[in-house]
Amino acid sequence: MDEQALADIASGLYAAPLEDFVTARTTAAKEAAGQDKELGMAVKALPKPSVAAWAVNMLALHQPDVLAGLADLGARMRDAQASLDAPALRELGRERRTMLSAAVDTVRTVVQEQGRTISDTIANDVEETLRAMTADEGAAAAVRSGRLLKTLSADGVSTADLEGAVAVPGVLPAAVPAAPPARKPAPDKKQRTTTARTSEAKAAKPRLEAVRQAPRPVSLPALEKAKTALAEAQEEEARTSGLAQELQEQVDETQSEIAALVEETAELRNRLKSAEEQLDRARKRLAATAAEAKQAARAADKAGRTAMLAQERVLRLGNTRG
Repeated sequence: MDEQALADIASGLYAAPLEDFVTARTTAAKEAAGQDKELGMAVKALPKPSVAAWAVNMLALHQPDVLAGLADLGARMRDAQASLDAPALRELGRERRTMLSAAVDTVRTVVQEQGRTISDTIANDVEETLRAMTADEGAAAAVRSGRLLKTLSADGVSTADLEGAVAVPGVLPAAVPAAPPARKPAPDKKQRTTTARTSEAKAAKPRLEAVRQAPRPVSLPALEKAKTALAEAQEEEARTSGLAQELQEQVDETQSEIAALVEETAELRNRLKSAEEQLDRARKRLAATAAEAKQAARAADKAGRTAMLAQERVLRLGNTRG
């Protein structure tokens, strides 16, 4: 299967209005299956994006410069993080807050131009995703692809979870690996104190974490329990997300069915109204015709009696002459 062809089809689908996604996907899958059955099945399996992800895709499509600016800011923040430049990080943090606020306002405008609005909750999800792209190059690539499926989160220490985050991930540019953490020069033997060993332990941690207060060591059993809990939570999230996605698609399909039935009902009501008007006119004609028929019957009865009297007179006059 041509993955680039799938990516091109996906880009068109994720650029369309959200309420038309299911219908457009069905049509695209049928068209693709006519040329490549496997491609058609892959198109049919493309997930519908969340509302927040769709809003971010609209930003990528209509205002890519906004994302380019955030990506550039992210690169500068990583440089400052690599050099452990705390003052620069604080300044860049203030710049990021300003840029994110402006970006969310732009998203609201772009979405309104598509005939929709987003709630404050969705706007918060959008902001969280845009913040993630400044902290993680993989998240930046996913956001700028225009095929985002769900919201992202990354804080510069932990990376964004890109599993199932973007449609056709195979065509995304590979994320540049983070620079290895810097280590301080080895101290003299006389200076190998407890403080020196603590400094080396800090240097082995991620850049941004190195400028923070070192956390307390976590015991191995507690860490294993935390990892197990995380895995279970992620599994539950994947399950519930899949269920929510499936149910949302059912909602969209049902809404389309309801819309068709409403249209059909309106047509039937118009036809019923027309039939009732015709029935009313027919009843009026029936009443008028029935009245005329009664009048004609009375006239015919009168004419019959007159004819009978005339006939009797003729007979009497004939008998008299004889």
